[in-house]
Formats: sequence, structure tokens, C-alpha cells
Amino acid sequence: MKSYQKLTTTQPAACRVEEEGAAPMPSSHGKLAPWWVGSGLLVAAVLLSTITVWVLRQVSGGWLGPTPPPKCLLVPESHRFDCYPERRVVVTQELCESRGCCFIQSPPLAEGKQGVPWCFYPPDFPSYTLESLNQTALGMMGLLVRREKAYYPRDVEKLRLDVEFETDTRLHIKITDAANPRYEVPLDVPQVMKRAENPIYSLNFSWDPFGVLLQRKATGTVLLNTTVAPLIFADQFLQISTSLPSKFLYGLGEHRGSLLHSLDWNTLTLWARDVSPTESFNLYGAHPFYLLMEEGGNAHGVFLLNSNAMEVALQPAPGLTWRTIGGVLDFYIFLGPDPNMVIQQYQQVIGFPAMPPIWALGFHLCRWGYGSSNETWQTVRAMRNYQIPQDGQWNDIDYMDGYRDFTLDSQKFASLPSLVEDLHKHGQHYVMILDPGISSTSPHGSYWPFDEGLRRGLFLNTTQGQPLIGQVWPGFTAFADFSNPDTHQWWLENLQHFYAHVPFDGLWIDMNEPSNFMDGSEDGCPPGEFDNPPYTPAVLGDSLSAKTVCASAKQKVSVHYNLHNLYGLMEAKATASALIKIRGKRPFVISRSTFPSQGRYSGHWLGDNRSQWKDMCYSIPGLLSFSLFGIPLVGADICGFSGSTSEELCTRWMQLGAFYPFARNHNTQNEKAQDPAVFSPAARTAMKDVLLTRYSLLPFLYTLFHRAHLQGDTVARPLFFEFPWDVATWELDRQFLWGRSLLVTPVLEPGVDSVTDYVPQGTWYDFYTGSSVNSSGEMLKMSAPLEHLNLHIREGSILPTQKPGTTTEMTRGNPLRLIVALSSHATAWGDLFWDDGESLDTFEKGNYSYVVFNVTQNIFTSTVLHASTEATKVTVGTLSIFGVQKPPSKVLLNGQEKPFSYLDNQVLNVSDLGMSLSQGFSLQWL
Repeated sequence: MKSYQKLTTTQPAACRVEEEGAAPMPSSHGKLAPWWVGSGLLVAAVLLSTITVWVLRQVSGGWLGPTPPPKCLLVPESHRFDCYPERRVVVTQELCESRGCCFIQSPPLAEGKQGVPWCFYPPDFPSYTLESLNQTALGMMGLLVRREKAYYPRDVEKLRLDVEFETDTRLHIKITDAANPRYEVPLDVPQVMKRAENPIYSLNFSWDPFGVLLQRKATGTVLLNTTVAPLIFADQFLQISTSLPSKFLYGLGEHRGSLLHSLDWNTLTLWARDVSPTESFNLYGAHPFYLLMEEGGNAHGVFLLNSNAMEVALQPAPGLTWRTIGGVLDFYIFLGPDPNMVIQQYQQVIGFPAMPPIWALGFHLCRWGYGSSNETWQTVRAMRNYQIPQDGQWNDIDYMDGYRDFTLDSQKFASLPSLVEDLHKHGQHYVMILDPGISSTSPHGSYWPFDEGLRRGLFLNTTQGQPLIGQVWPGFTAFADFSNPDTHQWWLENLQHFYAHVPFDGLWIDMNEPSNFMDGSEDGCPPGEFDNPPYTPAVLGDSLSAKTVCASAKQKVSVHYNLHNLYGLMEAKATASALIKIRGKRPFVISRSTFPSQGRYSGHWLGDNRSQWKDMCYSIPGLLSFSLFGIPLVGADICGFSGSTSEELCTRWMQLGAFYPFARNHNTQNEKAQDPAVFSPAARTAMKDVLLTRYSLLPFLYTLFHRAHLQGDTVARPLFFEFPWDVATWELDRQFLWGRSLLVTPVLEPGVDSVTDYVPQGTWYDFYTGSSVNSSGEMLKMSAPLEHLNLHIREGSILPTQKPGTTTEMTRGNPLRLIVALSSHATAWGDLFWDDGESLDTFEKGNYSYVVFNVTQNIFTSTVLHASTEATKVTVGTLSIFGVQKPPSKVLLNGQEKPFSYLDNQVLNVSDLGMSLSQGFSLQWL
């Protein structure tokens, strides 16, 4: 019997940095007063701010400079929107006032820390005026005019405003140059044909200055108010700010940190970059989408469809500023009203994720530095010898000849084709890495990928029209231009040639930010507006070309300046398409760089992490953020990529990683091996057991991915998605749910045998024993010896599980066990999606089975809503019902009495059912 210790409701600690041993809505239409004026609390803040400035001036001996104008002192510190966001510049009063802004110097902060901006917009800073507004079939169209130029070059004087009321829960607002076409993201988005009839939002505008005012009708909550700072729209500097209704904001990737963003003067940069995950850095992907929780538990989301370099500045007002250096301001707002619905609505715009093959949900093993195909094979054999589940064996770049794509080291990896054949015989699969940098130094005629790519003109070019040459693993390289459809055909042909020798099953696309060991190219980058724009967001390296190609590089669709953040998406699209044509089955692609809509083509791993406890901890907010971004097939390198792991860390990480939607253990070269087979018997057994638990849950996990593919449900899910009314869940990112039903509580610290985390209100059942715990919504201390991962099933759920095998193929032939977790009303519900696990479009073609399970009044029913021949190959063997309050006198299966067992912890087990999944049945206990 598991014991639980109830504690006070303090939140668990955030991921440790050290290692072991180490306001009312303004009136619309007409002149608008500054939005902060009129609120009693904010007036008090203004007075306090003014007094603080006066006191500081007295004690500082005048170092703060002359007293600012009264209009500047009117602006509370938390509401000061930055007028001089340039980094590496010491902002002086002269520089600030040359822009027409207020200057109030604050005490300096520690290096790298941001604080209250010294230079900020006064309430009367010139902005655009809404000159006209006309109704259209789908919404409104307006004209915005700026009569005084702002301070960035090529200010756009007249802007076009397009508003479309697309659905009752989705609003589309687009602002662009009224006179000249501009680059827009080449992303397919839905085109609506009629205006929403009953929107749950109300939209108004401030005319002078122009501002968007968006409210939720049901509560009156102001979701957007862009009058808080001026709109700026120059050719290479676009900026719009808004107030926020709360401080609970998530998304805006890719970054490493907590799931909930800090609004304490925090700037998040979006520019794809190859760098080991580090706090405050812009990482591999760009996702300009946020979700925000409102008071009362409602949620909304905002997506800026823009692929240029950008930053999002958060401040404690609470407020937010979008700052991008190209394209247009193309916003989608999603009204939910709950967080699950917000993410579904977001994916209705960007596209639902692809359905993965079932083997993609098995356990994968990789390392850089196997050194040979024989050593790789030895690892596979060791896993089989200990009967540890494994579906995928991977190789990093060491399988290549000189690190060149589409080549094989004929000495060290000569037996790779035989290894792949052996994997396939055992129901396993092979995945290999590819990089987008194509070696450019081989003698002409000796390396077809470069020769043919050059002949067809398929590489990124310099401004002079020659292939841009950078440097990656094989040395000097050219970079494939995946914005060119012809490149997709060339990519396919290269893969076909290699597949003829090594019939791979999936592809791992790395280094696709794109990464470059040089800044720009072998010749640097030319002077000009793309490589040296008027404003550069706060990117790592302070340059757009830092460790990537020149922003001025030419591509088929546009200049790299516009397309950089799309590079990984375009490569993933080409790769998924090639796999479909080569194998005729669902593609499996894992990509490092990502952009909205990428879930349609690939999954993602969280990059080159380290074998440290804090890296394991940070992986949870990482995978939950990608759930928000519509990329559910996500995970981190289990046990860490760089550095050496410890047995304890790797055991705990294998337990957590077994519940990543994408589960892969990956390791770098020149470190000790970390696959499960190399550890002590105790650790190896713990790792094997948790993988068997994962494999037993594959029917449940696979059904979650079906729901993600069908309607945009999340797979790994933050607790607040299911308990949005419980404010205590809003900051939690050390635990997560699978779907709505399974709570995963890992150990994230060394040297402990218990874990203290939050259990939301209700009855939860121990996954392994069925024992219940009733929570009022509180912190509970749970036993967690090294061999144990805490898993709990939510009341009212039915989980389809299966006797696990060592591969997904073996598992799928085994009998099902249905676990019923009764609610306090003795009801439960669950479902199961079942198909052949690999064919294309099985749902769309009707080649699937869908079964719904239900319990009410002591009767379990299995109802087949759609059937296929695949379901006849599997049987339901066992029914386990948790929470049966008293021992039954008899159990009836389709009216016939059946033997059963009943345990003291209120678990009813009925075995040897032998029912085909393709046939409905009922089971009653009396």
C-alpha cells in the first residue's frame, strides 16, 4: 500500500541551476487618454514613482540628471515601453530625446540583467491615426496614416488594416503597407468564406492614436489594448505593444527556462540558432505564439505570422511588445475559452500534426561515436540479450565517409546494410542523420550531390549569384535551398540512391537552422541592409549571420533575411515527402529547427543538452512548450548528450524519458556509453521496467496521437490545461499529464527516495496497484525509490493498455488490458484508436477501428464505432477496475458469469476475457 504525506500547498522548487556538489477598457472612437490614467492603483504607482525619482535625485547628488518633464513622470515604471531597445548602446539623454522620448535614468543592474528602460515613450508620442474604416464581407478594412516620421529609416506613411472575423473564437488582424507589396510567410492558412455570426469577442478601435481594443464578451476582460505604446512600421522595424490581462504567459519559443515566462523585463528573441540549450539564448526554432491564462481560468492565444528576426519584450505592467525587422504584422487571436481549445484553434490555422507510425513511439537508441556498424550492432544485441524494449537504432554522422551526406564509410560501416536487414528481421527500424550542408570540396565528378545540385542551381547563393560557401562537419559546404521545389526532387533522388544500399526507415535532420561554423560565409557577408539592418534584435552573437549564413543570401522564394527561420520547416517538408515516395508509408522525421506548422512533417528533439540534473528538469517545460506549438512528437536526449552521466541520473532520466512522447537516449563521442545495457543489474532492471511500462501504454499513447492528428489535442499536457480553475497549477512544470488521464511525477534531484509534488483535486489511482489517494488540490510527498516512477490515473478515465513486448510489433499482437479508474460517481470513459500502425491516411481512408469504453451503474461497455480487419487480430484479455467500493457477489460478461478477483484496495480484476476488439461487449458486477 502506497503511503502519501499531505503537506502545505507551497510550490515545488524550480529547476536547480547548480549541480550536485555545485485595467478598465478605454473608450473607443475618438481621442484616447493614456490607458493608465484614471485607475486609482496606477495613480498611486505614479505618485510613488515620482517620489522615488525625487528621493534618488537627492541621494545621488544629481547623477540622475535634470528633472524630467511632468508628462514623463506620469508614466509608472512598469508601464514604460522601451523607446531605445538597441543593445550594446549606452543610452544617453541626448540619444533618447533625439527620438522624442522620455529619459529617466535608473540605478544600474547586474551584467546581463534588464530593468526599467531609461528611454521610454511619452503619452503623446506620435503614432498612426485611423483615417477610415469600412465594413467588408468578412470584417473591416481601414487606412492608417502617420503624419510625423518615426526614427527608423523608410517609415511607411500609410498602412492597410484588414480585420476578418473568421470564426466565433478566431480573429484575424493584418497590418501592412497600403501602397507596396511586402514579404509574407509562404504558409498555407485557412481562407474563410463567411463572417463569424456570434463571436465571443468584441473589437473596437482607438482612432487617434490608432489602437486595437479586444475584449472577451463573457467577462469583459481586455485581452489586447495596443494604445499603450505607439505603432511603428518602417521597412525593417515593425513594433506594436499591448497590455496583458495577467502575468501568466506561455509559449514564444524556442527558449530554455520555466514553462511560465517571467514578465520582469524579459526579452525573448526568435532567430534560429545552433547553440546548446542555455537560458536567455535564442535556440533552434522560432514560434511567435503565446498562450495566456486570464483571471477565472479562461485562456486566449496570439500568433504573429511573421518569419523575420524578432524579439518579444515582456514587462511587469503586464505588457508585451512585438518587435520584428521585416514582413508584415499578421495576427491571429484565439479565444478558447479554455487552454486546450486555444491550442486546437491555433492548429486549425497552422495545420494539425501528422500521425506518426507506431514504431516511432517505441524506444530509440543513438550515440555519436559508435565508431563502426559492428559496435552499433553489438549495442542492439546487448539490448536484445537483456530483453530491453527497443524499436529504433540510430547513427550519427560517423556512419558517413568524411561526414558527407549520402555516403557510407566503407571501412568502419561496411556491415551497415546487414545490420539494417537484421533490425528489420527483428521488427526494429533504422534511422540516420542528415545535414543540409553539402560538401563542396570533392573533385568534380566524384560527389554527385554537390555536382548535381550545382548544375541545377539548388544552393543558397551570395549577392553575386555564386553558391554561398560556409563550413560544417565535412569542411567547406554549400547549403541546399529548400524553398526551391526543384531541391525537393534532388533531395529525393539522393535519398533514393542511398536507400538502395541502406534501406533506412526514418530520417533525423540536424544542423538546419542552418548551422555554420563560420559567421556568414568563407568571404564574410557584404555590407548592406540585410546583413547590417537598422535594428538587430537581441540575437546571440549580436549579428544575424552569427554561426549561420549571410542574411543577404539569395533563395528561390526570397532573401534568407526573410526565410532563415523557415529553413528547418522547408527541409522537413522535403524530407517527409521523400520518405513517403520511397517507402510508401508514414514518414518519421525528427528535426532540430522548427517553425509553426512543422508538426505536419516532423517531430523535434530539444537539442544538444548536457548530462546534468538541471537539463533533465528543464526538459519538461521544453516538451510542454512544443505541445503548445503543435509539435507533439517531442523529447530530449535521455541521460544527456554532452558530458558523462551517472547511474543515478541516467536511471531517473530513463524513467522521465520513458514518458517523453518521443523517447530517445542519445550520447556524444568520447564519453562513456549510457545505453541501458551498460549499467548495473539494478539500474538496468529499473530502466527495462519503465520501458516495459511505456510499451504497455502504447495503445493509450497512440490514441492520444490520433486525437492530436484529428483535432489538435495535446499529448504531453501541462496540468493547468485540465485544471484551469486551479491557479496552483498555472506555474507547475515539474510534472505533466499524458492526455487528461495519466499524471507523471518524476524525480528530478539526486540522492532522494521521495518526491513532493502537486496532486490536483479529486481521486487519483496508483497506476501499478490501483490504490487511491484523495486530494483537495495539495502537495503530497510520495515514496520514490530509485526503481520507481510515480504514475497516477485520474478518476473517471479508462486506459487501454497491452501486455508489453520488446518491440511495438511484438506488443501489438498481445492481449489488451483495460484499466478503469472509477470517479466518485462510479463512472468512467475512454477510447482506443487502432489501425495497422504505418499505412498512410488510415483514418481518412476509413482503414481503422475506433472503440469507446464507458462505465455507468456498475456496467462496463465496449462499443465499436468503426471497425477494420486490424481489430480482429487483437483481443481484450483483462479488465481491471479501480475504486470498486465493495466486493461484488458476481461478475457477468455479456450475461454469462465470469470468475474474478477483488483486492482489499478496492481493485476488481477479471481475466481471460478473450473478447475480440472488433466486437462490442458488456461486463457487469453485482
